[in-house]
Amino acid sequence: MSDLEARLVDIVRADPGLMHVLTTVRGLGLNDWRIFSGAVYQSVWNHITGRPAGYGIRDYDLGYFDPDMSWDAEDAVIRRVAAAFEPPFRDMVEVRNQARVHLWFEGRFGEPYEALTGTDEALARFVAPAFAVGIRLEPDDTISVAAPFGLEDVFALTIRPNPHRPLANGWDRAVAKATARWPDLKVVR
Repeated sequence: MSDLEARLVDIVRADPGLMHVLTTVRGLGLNDWRIFSGAVYQSVWNHITGRPAGYGIRDYDLGYFDPDMSWDAEDAVIRRVAAAFEPPFRDMVEVRNQARVHLWFEGRFGEPYEALTGTDEALARFVAPAFAVGIRLEPDDTISVAAPFGLEDVFALTIRPNPHRPLANGWDRAVAKATARWPDLKVVR
């Protein structure tokens, strides 16, 4: 484990909301799951900027991978996850089967999206390297980290476009939302 991964794990363990979500989801036995995006990188930004745990976190993105791409199968998982939480977490954990993303992504975001073969593969397609971080609480209580671009941008409070895809249609909106809550961020374009 790198020094930055160890720092990330320490920050995650100190965030009671994030640990609650990780512990609860681990107990559900979902296939190839991760908590990723805002709940992870924003926890780091909160720690670095001295903000309280949970500041700015609107939801916990939960990705899992199930080759059954039917809406009924995903809906059953969404309902199962919701039933595992009490409010406010019940409404904050957003569940998506990564095997289905290619079915709706272009219609929602106006960009093509090739089918994925696993949850971690999705991270490489995120808007910015700083956003492309996923974590999972393993059965032995370790926290595994997936970060295809590394963790340097997250810890440097830097948002830059994903170098492996065109600039996302929602880039300006994503940057504006992030810098409004964390004005210390550096944006590189």
